[in-house]
Amino acid sequence: MTLPVIEKARSGELALGTFVFEFATNGIGRLAAHAGAEFVLYDAEHTGWGWETLGRLVATTRAHVPAWIRIPSAFDRTFVSRALDVGASGIMAPMVASAEAAARLVDWAKYPPDGSRGAAFGIAHDDYRSGDTVATMRAANSDTVVICQIETVEGLEAVEEIAAVPGVDVVWVGHFDLTNSMGIPGRFDHPDYLAALDRVAKAAVDTGTIAGFMPTSVEQATDLVGRGYRLLAYHGDLWLYQQALAAGLAAIRSAT
Repeated sequence: MTLPVIEKARSGELALGTFVFEFATNGIGRLAAHAGAEFVLYDAEHTGWGWETLGRLVATTRAHVPAWIRIPSAFDRTFVSRALDVGASGIMAPMVASAEAAARLVDWAKYPPDGSRGAAFGIAHDDYRSGDTVATMRAANSDTVVICQIETVEGLEAVEEIAAVPGVDVVWVGHFDLTNSMGIPGRFDHPDYLAALDRVAKAAVDTGTIAGFMPTSVEQATDLVGRGYRLLAYHGDLWLYQQALAAGLAAIRSAT
């Protein structure tokens, strides 16, 4: 199910999903899918969720839309292995700062001969089905998405090389961390930040990968699409809930 989303974005069409940070309910992925999300990203970097929780979230999502996990670190093989083995069909890695780091992630995420992912079959990522292991590995290698976050000056300076690594599907701007690293925290109108957005988008186009981002407004999303971003995770669950609730409560108070 992952591949059509990536193929759609790579062909130049817009693919829209969402991030989940807070509501670890069995219905959250299906709610997102029925709302029109084409993928769901579950965050394991800034939450306290364990693998049991993440596995349940992925299991209740993946029959409807692709479920991906943002792992806590790009430097620990076990994070990649566990995210994929609990059933995620893609990983997002934070703070990827070099082509070497990106290549290592791809190696960990892919079975031989494309990588060195540890072999375990008939478990959650296979929906507990047995089958031809060679065919299973080939299908997993084709379907598993690798997203590298560009959120440091070092990563930005290496983005062209990162995007060119075989097996990297998406270069994704982590905007708050990137502006922090650039010394302009939260200055999303700063010309250096805007130039960074364009540099990442160009690197994606030039290498046949995809530029990704988490916009928090329609206006921001529209601007990003104009810059060449084609994989967007619109906002996160807790903020969407809070803003919708605040708007509704304010409207009722105003009307009465």
